[in-house]
Amino acid sequence: VKCFKCYGRGHVQAQCPNQRTLFLKGVDEYTSGEDEPSEREEGGEDERVAPLEGELLMIRRTLNNHPRTSIETQRENIFHTRCNVLENICSLIVDSGSSCNCCSARMVEKLNLQVVPHPKPYKLQWLNENGELSVDKQVEIKFSIGNYKDKVLCDVVPMEACHILLGRPWQFDKKTLHDGLTNEISFTHKLKKFVLSPLPHSQVVKDQIQMKHKR
Repeated sequence: VKCFKCYGRGHVQAQCPNQRTLFLKGVDEYTSGEDEPSEREEGGEDERVAPLEGELLMIRRTLNNHPRTSIETQRENIFHTRCNVLENICSLIVDSGSSCNCCSARMVEKLNLQVVPHPKPYKLQWLNENGELSVDKQVEIKFSIGNYKDKVLCDVVPMEACHILLGRPWQFDKKTLHDGLTNEISFTHKLKKFVLSPLPHSQVVKDQIQMKHKR
């Protein structure tokens, strides 16, 4: 007779005199609960939580939707600012939810920017209600925000929320840090540290109205 709790012989599991809990650790390996760290033990290894699996709940929020409050707070605001492109003031958004850097097809047309074929064309669904959009062009944009001067390769898309949208590629390349309280974005460019401040919410609303009237 073999006990399946302590793996001793001469008794069954229900009659096992050994009350310690055993943990199976692999093939032919086991240990008692006394060898395991206590769940209440402080300073243990951090628990790693993996993303949940299953069907995703789809939600959609356009970039130019703003809270109706008149209080100047950055709590619910996407990062908006302005940049200079060929001596023209353009609207710029930094959004970590975008997997690509994008620019407005309208801006490319107005400024007569030189486009190149996209090396990996793809389809977009979230930009409008007219079905899928084919993204097959790119453009390199030289822009500046104060003393910060840079160039970025953007996909040309027919978006109207802003002129330039810097997504994860730009944030990854610049190793940006986002302050959730002040909504400021800091990074280092050419050995110099920059901190981008957001446009006040009231000015963002005015810019959106002005862009809509021009369209």
